[in-house]
Amino acid sequence: MGMVGGGLDAFIGAVHRRAAAIDNEIELVCGAFSANPEKSKATGYTLYLPEERVYGSFEEMILREKELPEGERMDFVSIVTPNHLHFPPAKLALENGFHVVCDKPMTLNLAEAKELARIVEETGLLFCLTHNYTGYPMVKEARAMIKAGKLGKIRKVIVEYPQGWLATLIDTSGNKQADWRTDPARSGAAGCMGDIGTHAENLAEYITGLKITELCADLTTFVPGRRLEDDGNVLLHFDNGARGVLHASQIANGEENDLNIRVYGELGGLQWWQMEPNTLIYKTNENGARRIRTGVGELSPESKAATRIPAGHPEAFLEAFANIYRNFALTLRARMNGQEPDLLHTDFPGVEEGIRGLAFIDTCIASNNSTEKWTQFIE
Repeated sequence: MGMVGGGLDAFIGAVHRRAAAIDNEIELVCGAFSANPEKSKATGYTLYLPEERVYGSFEEMILREKELPEGERMDFVSIVTPNHLHFPPAKLALENGFHVVCDKPMTLNLAEAKELARIVEETGLLFCLTHNYTGYPMVKEARAMIKAGKLGKIRKVIVEYPQGWLATLIDTSGNKQADWRTDPARSGAAGCMGDIGTHAENLAEYITGLKITELCADLTTFVPGRRLEDDGNVLLHFDNGARGVLHASQIANGEENDLNIRVYGELGGLQWWQMEPNTLIYKTNENGARRIRTGVGELSPESKAATRIPAGHPEAFLEAFANIYRNFALTLRARMNGQEPDLLHTDFPGVEEGIRGLAFIDTCIASNNSTEKWTQFIE
């Protein structure tokens, strides 16, 4: 893989590199790690890459790599930049024959997302969006249980993602992560809902298999001087008639990354916490609550495929990320060998999820600005 972004002072780039390397399916062979050529070179040196495979821009990397023999050039590009720099390298990579893995959201806005989806369809190349929370074994178990009818018809979905790290105005005090995430030019039209609300939206749709059809959003900027909202509360309607509540906040003082979801159907309910990822709670009126654990007992093939180590050894954030990369890599390997990929390996987010995420942001903003109670999901 080649990487765009992910310099030495970046958080998410290092996460992507570690996750991609866990299963020995992917080798980092080149990169344009910063818009600053010197910083890019310094990062490449630290990562032990050959000097000639470290580039000063993503344009240079993509065009130079294309000139290399097929067995030597990169096979795909991993894009780990701030949001406003997702679309240009993804577009150029696809147009020059390279598959793409991209951090979420897919693009800066919905128009770019639709254009990228068109290019993916035209080229027939693989595109993976790293909604990493879908990679947890117990998330996949929850999805499989709902698909198998264990909960019956879904009636209610409650999904939350509270954080507290933006409870004060650290945006203007040298915090690089806060600075770009609260800048509409680099982050997009939404702050909190774009950064973590889309994770909650994606998790709800992934686990239940349902689609949001309309919503009622209340977005607030609590911290004076902040350019984008830092808190959001959203009522949801799903395509099967289910109702939902989505809460995302970055000013929930004292909270870490407490992404969690509860799903209730006619026959039972499920509950999962990202901060306790190896446990899934299955509840029914008849038998009360039962703890389902990663790697224990009869689990779905999807859950087993996402589990690497014996039960009781925590598998968490990096491993969930790695499951996305591994599935993408195995699907790509099968394609390169002229084979049909295993269906278990095709379980990774793509352009559809990318469009849904950007549409969710636009719909929340439209709803917040409207006097109507419900706003139809924008697509």
